[in-house]
Amino acid sequence: MQIAKLGRMERVTSLCLENLRVMHENERLRKKAQQLDQENKSLLAEIKRKQQQASAAAQGAPSGSGGGHGTAAASSNFKAAGKQPK
Repeated sequence: MQIAKLGRMERVTSLCLENLRVMHENERLRKKAQQLDQENKSLLAEIKRKQQQASAAAQGAPSGSGGGHGTAAASSNFKAAGKQPK
């Protein structure tokens, strides 16, 4: 009887430790997911901004802070230098 109780207590302890480990891992993954979500949102906003600048440049309108120099001109400069725009 005493051995059976010890076995059950060890099992409960083991399950509690495993549960704690899983909870910590979930928290770590949740934080990583939030970080990636924020990064994705920033990148999407940057893409939209560049698309708007390219669209404005294609229509001949001056872009926001470029003083009339659109993304198309910058892109052609990269091509001439053999580099990819970032």
